[in-house]
Amino acid sequence: MNTHNSSNASNTDRPSANSVSGNGQSGASSSAADILLVDDNPEVARAMAIALELAGHRLEVATNPEEAFSRLATHRYRAILLDMNFTAGRTGGEEGIATLQRLLAQDPSACVVVITAHSGVRIAVAAMQAGARDFLMKPWRNAELVAKVEAAMLTGVPAPAPATATAPSAPPAHLLGESPAMAEVRRLIARMGPTAANILISGPPGSGRGLVARALHAASPLAAQPLAEIDLRDDGAWAALEGAEGAVLLRHADRIGEIPAERLLRRLPPNLRVFAIVAETAPVSPALRARIGTVEIPVPPLSARATDALILARHFAREAALRHGRPAPRFTPAAEALILSRPWPDEVRGLALAVERALLLSDEAEIDSALLAPARTEATAEPAPPSYDLPSYDLDQSERLMIAAALAEHGHNISHAAAALGLSRGALYRRMARHGL
Repeated sequence: MNTHNSSNASNTDRPSANSVSGNGQSGASSSAADILLVDDNPEVARAMAIALELAGHRLEVATNPEEAFSRLATHRYRAILLDMNFTAGRTGGEEGIATLQRLLAQDPSACVVVITAHSGVRIAVAAMQAGARDFLMKPWRNAELVAKVEAAMLTGVPAPAPATATAPSAPPAHLLGESPAMAEVRRLIARMGPTAANILISGPPGSGRGLVARALHAASPLAAQPLAEIDLRDDGAWAALEGAEGAVLLRHADRIGEIPAERLLRRLPPNLRVFAIVAETAPVSPALRARIGTVEIPVPPLSARATDALILARHFAREAALRHGRPAPRFTPAAEALILSRPWPDEVRGLALAVERALLLSDEAEIDSALLAPARTEATAEPAPPSYDLPSYDLDQSERLMIAAALAEHGHNISHAAAALGLSRGALYRRMARHGL
């Protein structure tokens, strides 16, 4: 958000010990709730935290939409307070509207209350038309803030019943990333999820195909029912198909032979909705493809997702820090360059593992490129490429970017830059000369 009206928010709205409604509670009865505020103004965050905590709720803060979607990927919030502007100088609310639309596309039951300035009535109206439950004008009164949030949580679309008793607060399946490729995946999920169509989900292993299947199921009329998952390579798992209802997730339909494919066709109940995950569609027989893949949703590799790798790395770092009780780290410029330029084995899953390992090995609240890419000798052979087709990489350009970033980060100290890159001084000098650095 912009910092307009921040002084009003901090001076007028900071509650005293007996504010809200005299006893720390609003007039509307509501159980304690986890609430997410998406706002980059720390004064607004402090004022809202005091008001909502006095009312018995707990507020978490994301300073931008990227961090908000990262938090939403791991936790379900009863309500989301969303500011409408995040870039300095922008007051039109377009950023907030875009965030609101994406929130509701991935979780139609999300309870969103937007925050606008008094001059933002038009923005508030647009947000309500886009699906916000209510709006709050700045500067606000604390009793009004609590009352609006609690009333919003009691109205609107009820959240779907959890798929399993073991995960009553499981968050919706949020697909992180801002690239056009992932925007297209989200568009297809929003379009196909509410239908009865069988979906073939293709893409490299580790790219997030299972998450796409979960998102499709969550958007479907069958969301309240469990999503059974069957590995077709395991003959014993096929018993789950007997009398199966609702929807099923089939893995490795491209890894079974012609005879098992025919047997699968006979055993699939006619009204069972299928989400099928494959690395490649070519090995799937035409008859089986017609049954399990009315529509195909290709999940792109990280190399086709622009700067999404860095967004994902920040999410994995925050998630790992919470899991291991460590402070959330930052990435050095050389680490960011490496994340964006390197082809990660095992795709998103491999990046997540590398970030968690780097967090655990780091002695400080930052992750350097050396921690993400352990040192190796120049004679070490490159791993064989995966069996699926990947777009070509400009390795020379990637290497040049990494070396330039490491040199800049270490003040052109050759020894330090070479150590960060896992090279000897002589090897670094040779590569610098080759790239004209």
